[in-house]
Amino acid sequence: DRVLFAAVDCTGHGVPGAFMSLVAHNSLNQAVKEFGRDSPERILKELDRIAFSTLHRDRSEGAIRDGMDMALCAYTPATRMLEYAGANAPLYVLRAGEVLIFPPNKNTIGSFAMDGGDILGHRVPLHPGDMVYLFSDGYADQFGGPRGKKFLYRRFRELLIEIGGLPMEQQHDKLRHTFRTWRQGHEQVDDILVIGMRA
Repeated sequence: DRVLFAAVDCTGHGVPGAFMSLVAHNSLNQAVKEFGRDSPERILKELDRIAFSTLHRDRSEGAIRDGMDMALCAYTPATRMLEYAGANAPLYVLRAGEVLIFPPNKNTIGSFAMDGGDILGHRVPLHPGDMVYLFSDGYADQFGGPRGKKFLYRRFRELLIEIGGLPMEQQHDKLRHTFRTWRQGHEQVDDILVIGMRA
């Protein structure tokens, strides 16, 4: 009766990035399955504790600066209640042609600053037909277009408004096509993840 889903973006590339992905996966499973955390704020808090202790266990060998950005949601379909908490990754809800932005906590999971701090969560009653979007920063950060500039979040939100009424598969195709057209031969700068859910 309750669905958990998340968009996670681990910093670092190569071996550090792969290590962070393993930490993220194992920490998320541990927080939910072993410790029974069920609200996004509590899960993120537990995740930060686990990741922080894993990454900074032996500080004498130098601190690891990598962490993870995450948007985490718990959705109850029967009531259309969406709970959200984020670490440097916002939640967008598209409703009646307008993008509602729910801000995240500014620190990444596993960072020094987040350890011991409070995590802010949001409860969002969804309306029938609302679109929920979680995403990494890769789409907005991509260079391209006629001047070789970043796509940026403003353009990303305009695109979501344009495609939000389409079936999910068509939204996927439009996102992919727009990205490829924008990139225009520029190298892809980052991994890209966009998750969409219709209430």
